[in-house]
Amino acid sequence: MHRYRYREQELYCENVPVATLAEEYGTPLWVYSRKTLEDNYKAISEAFSAVDCTICFSVKSCSSLGVLGVFREMNSGFDIVSGGELHRVIKAGGDTSRVVYAGVGKTDDEIRYAISHNIMMFNVESEDELANISRIAEEMDAIAPVSLRLNPDVDPKTHRKTTTGKKENKFGIDLAIAAQIVNNIRDYPGVRLIGADVHLGSPINSPAPYAEALEKIVPFILEHRSEAAPFTHMNCGGGFGLFYKDEAVPTFKEYADTIVPYIQKLGCKLVLEPGRSMAGNSAILLADVQYTKTNGEKTFVIIDAGMNDLIRPAMYESYHFLWPIITDNTPNWNGVGETPADESKLIPTDVVGPICESSDVFTHDRPLPPMQRGDTVAIFSAGAYGSTMSSNYNSHPRAAEVLVSGEEWAIIRQRETWDDLIRLETGI
Repeated sequence: MHRYRYREQELYCENVPVATLAEEYGTPLWVYSRKTLEDNYKAISEAFSAVDCTICFSVKSCSSLGVLGVFREMNSGFDIVSGGELHRVIKAGGDTSRVVYAGVGKTDDEIRYAISHNIMMFNVESEDELANISRIAEEMDAIAPVSLRLNPDVDPKTHRKTTTGKKENKFGIDLAIAAQIVNNIRDYPGVRLIGADVHLGSPINSPAPYAEALEKIVPFILEHRSEAAPFTHMNCGGGFGLFYKDEAVPTFKEYADTIVPYIQKLGCKLVLEPGRSMAGNSAILLADVQYTKTNGEKTFVIIDAGMNDLIRPAMYESYHFLWPIITDNTPNWNGVGETPADESKLIPTDVVGPICESSDVFTHDRPLPPMQRGDTVAIFSAGAYGSTMSSNYNSHPRAAEVLVSGEEWAIIRQRETWDDLIRLETGI
């Protein structure tokens, strides 16, 4: 998160003190660095430049129209998993011919919507889905481009809730079944089989699982490639790692050095679907301290952001660096921030939210500077699966979002109001 820095004891996003944003828009508040989004897109593009590569930003990781607009300006494609996400891409001005549609449960209406907007391809998750897409495309007098999402039964060594490439996962098609589908592809006249897809999960902090998967997928493609199934595209999904704390995360080039030779062997186009690795360290979540208390030797800091805003710690036991935005004990920065200047002044602290759930906790006994009511804290590495997974649980309005660019900023999502919470309800 090198676009976030403490200057004279105050946290900045690019060239804007984040305290200014908190004062103007209130908290909780999402703050995004435009330059970080641009830097990461360029870095992936350069790393994979040896092959014809289409980068499709994963909308599920961060679906704000303002963020999607940044990637649209970078000529990014988009990876979607619902009709609603396609609607967002369209509203953000995205090129639908660079959209890949994944997900196991596409409805008929969503399929029609995607076909009518000429997306690049569907990632097909089952034979039943393939038959349905073919049927709908025929009814629309269209041919739907498809890619088979293959399940290579590879363990990516990530969180059990975010692994997608093993046999016990709901995603993808077994290779033996996929071979039967390819051999019978002419039985589905409404589709054109142009690619194979493999997505293993996220975050994957090693290139090795990609190699293990491609060692199985490449021979499959070479054996089954034909005029009816040309396999012109290989989709390697996303899942590249992100530095949250002390992970040994490979560079984009290290991932590319593993993946690219397989793509060159196939002589096809590459599609990537990164999300977390492009958006994760672009944003922080700002929250105000409401109260502090002690229960015996236990210190609690209660903030106005909760698991309804950022659910990752409650859902995945994830680590997010957290620190006051104005402090005389600034961290010795290493990209996210870890070691404070003076550890002797820290107190083991539970930072918790307002939600009536015992799991609404951001830190457990973490050494932090003493805090008091009115202080503002930043929760780092919050750009991926942050705002996009937020909810109105306990009837909390969702937070506002701000995009910073250099010394300027723009509000890209207004804060919800209490009236917004009930706007679509009718009562009795």
